[in-house]
Amino acid sequence: MSTTLHSITAQTPAMSTSRRLRSIFGGSIGNLVEWYDWYVFSAFSLYFAQAFFPQGDQTMQLLNTAAVFAVGFVMRPLGGWLLGAFADRKGRKAALLLSVFMMSLGSLIIGLTPDYQHIGLVAPILLVLARLLQGLSIGGEYGTSATYLSEMAPARTRGFWSSIQYVTLVAGQLCALMLLIVLQQFLLTPEQLHAWGWRIPFLIGAMLAVIAVLIRRNMDETTSFKQATRVASPLRTLLRHPRPVLTVIGLTMGGTLAFYTYTTYMQKYLVNSVGMSKADATSISAAALFIYAWLQPAFGALSDRIGRRPMLIGFGVLGTLLTYPILSSLTQVQGWWQAFGLVMLALVVVSGYTSINAVVKAELFPAEIRAIGVGLPYALTLSVFGGTAEFLALWFKKIGHEDYFYWYVTACIACSLLVYAGMRDTRTHSRITEG
Repeated sequence: MSTTLHSITAQTPAMSTSRRLRSIFGGSIGNLVEWYDWYVFSAFSLYFAQAFFPQGDQTMQLLNTAAVFAVGFVMRPLGGWLLGAFADRKGRKAALLLSVFMMSLGSLIIGLTPDYQHIGLVAPILLVLARLLQGLSIGGEYGTSATYLSEMAPARTRGFWSSIQYVTLVAGQLCALMLLIVLQQFLLTPEQLHAWGWRIPFLIGAMLAVIAVLIRRNMDETTSFKQATRVASPLRTLLRHPRPVLTVIGLTMGGTLAFYTYTTYMQKYLVNSVGMSKADATSISAAALFIYAWLQPAFGALSDRIGRRPMLIGFGVLGTLLTYPILSSLTQVQGWWQAFGLVMLALVVVSGYTSINAVVKAELFPAEIRAIGVGLPYALTLSVFGGTAEFLALWFKKIGHEDYFYWYVTACIACSLLVYAGMRDTRTHSRITEG
């Protein structure tokens, strides 16, 4: 086998720096478009909730849309499995092209679906179906994108370059929020946003996919995939590696819950629990996310110097100690800057996880099962913890015990901290051998 691998390596020309960076850029831009499409649902749910769920008060309407948001996560493990296996057998590039197409189709369906008043129950049914398709797409996108960027990056700066995944992930969310701000402040009235303006971002997302496909068509395939041995059943082979699978589940649990709490749910929390206006909540979220995006490569570069494990432990310790104080203090804030400062503090803490979680997972698995190894256990954990964050937070508020959610987030981060403390540093024990 070593002779075969040496032969393949000799036949594979070294990739130039310019081609490597061009491919990283191509993967990142497509990733941004996908995450924009995914987060538009959350950013604009304050406006379209009543179009699909007209009954009940604001909390109940948001609870219904949060349930649909969570339903999208049900498909993410299936996407992590199917598209991850596809990426490990047919190539990272082919899987990334397929995922962006499915995401755009889901956005197009949501943008064109008539509201409940016109077609009744068919409206929320179509909303759920579109979200299931998007969940399938994003479930495959994360694992394949994390694998692609980690394999394409040079070994000494792998933490830095792989952190671009969360830069584009956050940038996608930020683009959704910035579009909302433009529509809120300059183009549409609140009545127009509620009536039809919320459709605009979904239609834009569908059109952006055409650009993403064209860019991704010009990406290079990774050397790791070209040299990897093809396996008949990536899933069956993955099950022979229980330790890294369980490690992914454990390190993801607290991080993904904290991330979704302080990003997708925070906008609603500031409106529904803190009592801020929709415009202020949106601007706080956008400003904090802008800074947060720039933190990712800085933290990723730091991990290249000091290791991945210290970064994760830092997040685990600070997240466990500060989650309850931050969330409870937000309900007492007196103005914009106080709220922004607390949200920013939380995102700095979470950066210890988000900036490097993709590369850590990729470094745990051999190339022949890397995409499914990163994508499937991550998506399973995300569905249980990240996907239900909004729903649980709103449910605890509905029953009059909102602070239970604060303790729930704290406990999950503490559990992940135990995993961080017991795992090896993947920077020095990486399964990615080329780069």
